Amino acid sequence: MPDLKKLSLFLLLLLFSACASIPIETQPAAVFQEGEEFYGAKKYDDAIAQYKKVRDAYASTELSSSAELRIADSYFESERFIEASSSYEEFRKLHPTHQKAPYALYRTGLSNFNQITGTDRDQTPQKNTVVYFEQFLKLYPKSEYMPDVTDKLEAVKLQQLQYEHYVADFYYRTEKYAAAIKRLEDALIAFPKSPMHDMTWYLIGAAQLKAGESEKARIAFNRLSTDFPDSRMILDASKLLEKYY
Repeated sequence: MPDLKKLSLFLLLLLFSACASIPIETQPAAVFQEGEEFYGAKKYDDAIAQYKKVRDAYASTELSSSAELRIADSYFESERFIEASSSYEEFRKLHPTHQKAPYALYRTGLSNFNQITGTDRDQTPQKNTVVYFEQFLKLYPKSEYMPDVTDKLEAVKLQQLQYEHYVADFYYRTEKYAAAIKRLEDALIAFPKSPMHDMTWYLIGAAQLKAGESEKARIAFNRLSTDFPDSRMILDASKLLEKYY
Protein backbone atom coordinates (compact mmCIF):
# COMPACT_ATOMS: atom_id res chain seq x y z
CA MET A 1 0.00 0.00 0.00
CA PRO A 2 2.77 2.51 0.78
CA ASP A 3 4.29 1.72 -2.60
CA LEU A 4 0.97 2.52 -4.25
CA LYS A 5 0.87 5.92 -2.54
CA LYS A 6 4.41 6.64 -3.68
CA LEU A 7 3.45 5.67 -7.22
CA SER A 8 0.39 7.94 -7.17
CA LEU A 9 2.46 10.84 -5.89
CA PHE A 10 5.06 10.23 -8.57
CA LEU A 11 2.42 10.19 -11.32
CA LEU A 12 0.87 13.38 -9.97
CA LEU A 13 4.23 15.15 -9.96
CA LEU A 14 4.89 13.88 -13.46
CA LEU A 15 1.55 15.29 -14.62
CA PHE A 16 2.29 18.69 -13.12
CA SER A 17 5.71 18.66 -14.71
CA ALA A 18 4.22 17.84 -18.10
CA CYS A 19 1.70 20.67 -17.82
CA ALA A 20 4.41 23.11 -16.86
CA SER A 21 6.48 22.17 -19.89
CA ILE A 22 3.66 22.66 -22.40
CA PRO A 23 5.01 25.05 -25.05
CA ILE A 24 3.52 28.53 -25.38
CA GLU A 25 2.27 27.63 -28.86
CA THR A 26 -0.37 25.37 -27.34
CA GLN A 27 -1.53 27.70 -24.56
CA PRO A 28 -1.30 31.32 -25.74
CA ALA A 29 -4.75 32.23 -24.45
CA ALA A 30 -3.80 31.24 -20.91
CA VAL A 31 -0.57 33.23 -21.07
CA PHE A 32 -2.41 36.21 -22.51
CA GLN A 33 -4.90 36.02 -19.65
CA GLU A 34 -2.02 36.05 -17.18
CA GLY A 35 -0.85 39.23 -18.89
CA GLU A 36 -4.33 40.70 -18.49
CA GLU A 37 -4.30 39.93 -14.79
CA PHE A 38 -0.93 41.61 -14.36
CA TYR A 39 -2.17 44.57 -16.40
CA GLY A 40 -5.26 44.91 -14.24
CA ALA A 41 -3.05 44.88 -11.15
CA LYS A 42 -0.84 47.60 -12.72
CA LYS A 43 2.14 45.24 -12.80
CA TYR A 44 3.04 46.43 -16.25
CA ASP A 45 6.50 44.90 -16.56
CA ASP A 46 5.08 41.47 -15.74
CA ALA A 47 2.21 42.06 -18.14
CA ILE A 48 4.61 43.02 -20.94
CA ALA A 49 6.64 39.86 -20.34
CA GLN A 50 3.54 37.69 -20.79
CA TYR A 51 2.27 39.60 -23.81
CA LYS A 52 5.65 39.27 -25.48
CA LYS A 53 5.50 35.51 -25.06
CA VAL A 54 2.17 35.48 -26.88
CA ARG A 55 3.39 37.87 -29.55
CA ASP A 56 6.52 35.86 -30.24
CA ALA A 57 4.67 32.54 -30.35
CA TYR A 58 2.69 33.46 -33.48
CA ALA A 59 0.08 30.95 -32.38
CA SER A 60 -2.88 33.09 -33.44
CA THR A 61 -2.91 36.19 -35.61
CA GLU A 62 -5.74 37.71 -33.60
CA LEU A 63 -4.18 36.90 -30.24
CA SER A 64 -0.72 38.03 -31.34
CA SER A 65 -2.04 41.38 -32.55
CA SER A 66 -3.94 41.82 -29.29
CA ALA A 67 -0.73 41.14 -27.39
CA GLU A 68 1.16 43.70 -29.50
CA LEU A 69 -1.41 46.34 -28.72
CA ARG A 70 -1.43 45.45 -25.03
CA ILE A 71 2.35 45.85 -24.90
CA ALA A 72 1.90 49.40 -26.17
CA ASP A 73 -0.90 50.00 -23.66
CA SER A 74 1.31 48.76 -20.85
CA TYR A 75 4.08 51.16 -21.82
CA PHE A 76 1.55 53.97 -22.03
CA GLU A 77 -0.04 53.27 -18.65
CA SER A 78 3.38 53.08 -17.01
CA GLU A 79 4.18 56.49 -18.58
CA ARG A 80 6.95 55.20 -20.81
CA PHE A 81 5.64 57.28 -23.65
CA ILE A 82 8.59 56.95 -26.03
CA GLU A 83 8.27 53.15 -25.95
CA ALA A 84 4.49 53.43 -26.16
CA SER A 85 4.64 55.64 -29.25
CA SER A 86 7.04 53.27 -30.96
CA SER A 87 4.92 50.22 -30.10
CA TYR A 88 1.66 51.77 -31.31
CA GLU A 89 3.35 52.86 -34.53
CA GLU A 90 4.73 49.36 -35.05
CA PHE A 91 1.25 47.92 -34.53
CA ARG A 92 -0.14 50.17 -37.26
CA LYS A 93 2.63 49.21 -39.67
CA LEU A 94 1.94 45.52 -39.11
CA HIS A 95 -1.86 45.85 -39.11
CA PRO A 96 -2.85 48.94 -41.15
CA THR A 97 -6.44 47.76 -41.67
CA HIS A 98 -7.00 46.40 -38.17
CA GLN A 99 -10.13 47.67 -36.42
CA LYS A 100 -7.89 49.02 -33.66
CA ALA A 101 -5.69 50.98 -36.08
CA PRO A 102 -7.54 54.27 -35.31
CA TYR A 103 -7.03 53.67 -31.59
CA ALA A 104 -3.33 52.95 -32.14
CA LEU A 105 -2.87 56.17 -34.13
CA TYR A 106 -4.76 58.16 -31.50
CA ARG A 107 -2.58 56.77 -28.74
CA THR A 108 0.56 57.41 -30.80
CA GLY A 109 -0.35 61.07 -30.91
CA LEU A 110 -1.29 61.04 -27.24
CA SER A 111 2.03 59.43 -26.33
CA ASN A 112 3.85 62.33 -27.98
CA PHE A 113 1.46 64.87 -26.48
CA ASN A 114 2.30 63.54 -23.02
CA GLN A 115 6.01 64.15 -23.66
CA ILE A 116 5.50 67.92 -24.01
CA THR A 117 7.18 69.72 -21.14
CA GLY A 118 7.26 73.47 -21.87
CA THR A 119 7.38 76.30 -24.39
CA ASP A 120 11.14 76.82 -24.10
CA ARG A 121 12.05 73.12 -24.37
CA ASP A 122 12.74 70.78 -27.28
CA GLN A 123 9.84 71.08 -29.72
CA THR A 124 10.07 67.55 -31.14
CA PRO A 125 7.09 66.20 -29.12
CA GLN A 126 4.94 69.10 -30.34
CA LYS A 127 5.92 68.52 -33.96
CA ASN A 128 5.27 64.78 -33.73
CA THR A 129 1.93 65.34 -32.01
CA VAL A 130 0.78 67.62 -34.81
CA VAL A 131 1.85 65.11 -37.46
CA TYR A 132 0.01 62.19 -35.86
CA PHE A 133 -3.13 64.11 -34.89
CA GLU A 134 -3.48 65.76 -38.30
CA GLN A 135 -3.08 62.35 -39.89
CA PHE A 136 -5.75 61.01 -37.54
CA LEU A 137 -8.25 63.73 -38.46
CA LYS A 138 -7.64 63.08 -42.13
CA LEU A 139 -8.06 59.30 -41.88
CA TYR A 140 -10.75 59.03 -39.22
CA PRO A 141 -12.90 62.20 -39.21
CA LYS A 142 -15.88 60.36 -37.67
CA SER A 143 -13.97 58.62 -34.89
CA GLU A 144 -15.05 58.81 -31.27
CA TYR A 145 -11.61 60.22 -30.51
CA MET A 146 -11.97 63.16 -32.89
CA PRO A 147 -13.14 65.75 -30.29
CA ASP A 148 -10.19 65.04 -28.00
CA VAL A 149 -7.75 65.03 -30.93
CA THR A 150 -9.14 68.36 -32.18
CA ASP A 151 -8.85 70.00 -28.76
CA LYS A 152 -5.32 68.75 -28.13
CA LEU A 153 -4.18 69.64 -31.64
CA GLU A 154 -5.37 73.23 -31.15
CA ALA A 155 -3.60 73.40 -27.78
CA VAL A 156 -0.34 72.15 -29.27
CA LYS A 157 -0.48 74.62 -32.15
CA LEU A 158 -0.96 77.43 -29.66
CA GLN A 159 2.14 76.18 -27.84
CA GLN A 160 4.05 76.13 -31.11
CA LEU A 161 3.09 79.72 -31.80
CA GLN A 162 4.11 80.67 -28.26
CA TYR A 163 7.50 79.14 -29.02
CA GLU A 164 7.80 81.25 -32.18
CA HIS A 165 7.00 84.32 -30.09
CA TYR A 166 9.60 83.22 -27.55
CA VAL A 167 12.31 82.93 -30.21
CA ALA A 168 11.27 86.13 -31.96
CA ASP A 169 11.34 88.01 -28.65
CA PHE A 170 14.91 86.75 -28.10
CA TYR A 171 15.91 88.08 -31.53
CA TYR A 172 14.16 91.37 -30.73
CA ARG A 173 15.96 91.80 -27.40
CA THR A 174 19.31 91.03 -29.03
CA GLU A 175 18.58 93.58 -31.79
CA LYS A 176 18.34 90.99 -34.56
CA TYR A 177 15.22 92.59 -35.92
CA ALA A 178 15.24 91.08 -39.40
CA ALA A 179 15.43 87.58 -37.89
CA ALA A 180 12.56 88.38 -35.52
CA ILE A 181 10.37 89.70 -38.35
CA LYS A 182 11.11 86.67 -40.55
CA ARG A 183 10.28 84.27 -37.73
CA LEU A 184 6.97 86.00 -37.05
CA GLU A 185 5.97 86.27 -40.70
CA ASP A 186 6.61 82.55 -41.08
CA ALA A 187 4.43 81.97 -38.02
CA LEU A 188 1.56 83.82 -39.69
CA ILE A 189 1.78 81.38 -42.58
CA ALA A 190 2.19 78.28 -40.41
CA PHE A 191 -0.69 79.16 -38.05
CA PRO A 192 -3.05 81.30 -40.17
CA LYS A 193 -6.08 81.30 -37.85
CA SER A 194 -4.53 81.56 -34.42
CA PRO A 195 -6.24 83.80 -31.83
CA MET A 196 -2.75 84.76 -30.62
CA HIS A 197 -1.82 86.70 -33.75
CA ASP A 198 -2.55 89.99 -32.04
CA MET A 199 0.76 89.39 -30.29
CA THR A 200 2.34 88.34 -33.59
CA TRP A 201 1.34 91.59 -35.34
CA TYR A 202 2.42 93.63 -32.35
CA LEU A 203 5.87 92.03 -32.30
CA ILE A 204 6.25 92.47 -36.06
CA GLY A 205 5.38 96.16 -35.77
CA ALA A 206 7.70 96.65 -32.81
CA ALA A 207 10.61 94.99 -34.61
CA GLN A 208 9.96 97.03 -37.75
CA LEU A 209 10.00 100.25 -35.74
CA LYS A 210 13.33 99.27 -34.22
CA ALA A 211 14.64 98.42 -37.68
CA GLY A 212 13.65 101.85 -39.00
CA GLU A 213 10.77 100.57 -41.13
CA SER A 214 8.10 102.90 -39.75
CA GLU A 215 5.60 102.55 -42.61
CA LYS A 216 5.69 98.78 -42.39
CA ALA A 217 5.23 99.07 -38.65
CA ARG A 218 2.10 101.17 -39.16
CA ILE A 219 0.72 98.53 -41.52
CA ALA A 220 1.37 95.81 -38.93
CA PHE A 221 -0.27 97.82 -36.14
CA ASN A 222 -3.25 98.61 -38.39
CA ARG A 223 -3.62 94.91 -39.04
CA LEU A 224 -3.53 94.34 -35.30
CA SER A 225 -6.34 96.82 -34.63
CA THR A 226 -8.43 95.61 -37.58
CA ASP A 227 -8.21 91.87 -36.89
CA PHE A 228 -8.21 92.10 -33.09
CA PRO A 229 -10.20 95.21 -32.09
CA ASP A 230 -10.52 94.07 -28.47
CA SER A 231 -6.86 93.20 -27.94
CA ARG A 232 -4.92 94.86 -25.16
CA MET A 233 -1.94 94.93 -27.53
CA ILE A 234 -3.52 97.86 -29.42
CA LEU A 235 -2.82 100.18 -26.49
CA ASP A 236 0.76 98.88 -26.26
CA ALA A 237 1.20 99.53 -29.99
CA SER A 238 -0.11 103.09 -29.62
CA LYS A 239 2.29 103.81 -26.78
CA LEU A 240 5.17 102.41 -28.79
CA LEU A 241 4.29 104.58 -31.78
CA GLU A 242 4.23 107.67 -29.55
CA LYS A 243 7.86 107.08 -28.67
CA TYR A 244 8.86 107.33 -32.32
CA TYR A 245 6.61 110.22 -33.39
